[in-house]
Amino acid sequence: MKIYKVNDKRIFLSLLLLADEQESMIDKYIDKGEMYVLDDDGVKAEIVVCDEGNGILEIKNLAVEPQYKRQGYGKKLVEFVCKHYKEKYHTIRVGTGNSPLTVPFYEKCGFKRSEVIKDFFTENYDHPIYECGIRLVDMIYFTKELR
Repeated sequence: MKIYKVNDKRIFLSLLLLADEQESMIDKYIDKGEMYVLDDDGVKAEIVVCDEGNGILEIKNLAVEPQYKRQGYGKKLVEFVCKHYKEKYHTIRVGTGNSPLTVPFYEKCGFKRSEVIKDFFTENYDHPIYECGIRLVDMIYFTKELR
């Protein structure tokens, strides 16, 4: 298994769309972010992180190919970026919907709830977003200290 940085991020658009299903939203961060893929006899997952200023790194996109979910690939990528960027940033954050899949995942990775942006998904997406049968409305931010 290896994790490496990708420069031509758009070749992984189908994987990016698994975590953020509206391409216009991906366009807002894809060029400013750094992408890493996890390759384990083929690409299994990707993560995009962006410098948000003031020592804060944000996970903008984390996706695992559906057939490889719940095998630790997403956690490996989160651990990688936390370790890789801990000297440059003091905090990592991530925004997600109130999903029974993503909330426990980030909590198990050591993230704590920090803030809520009301109506984020209803105001920024051109269609309703559902995960596990739940309509996502508010963006929930989680943070983790890196140092």
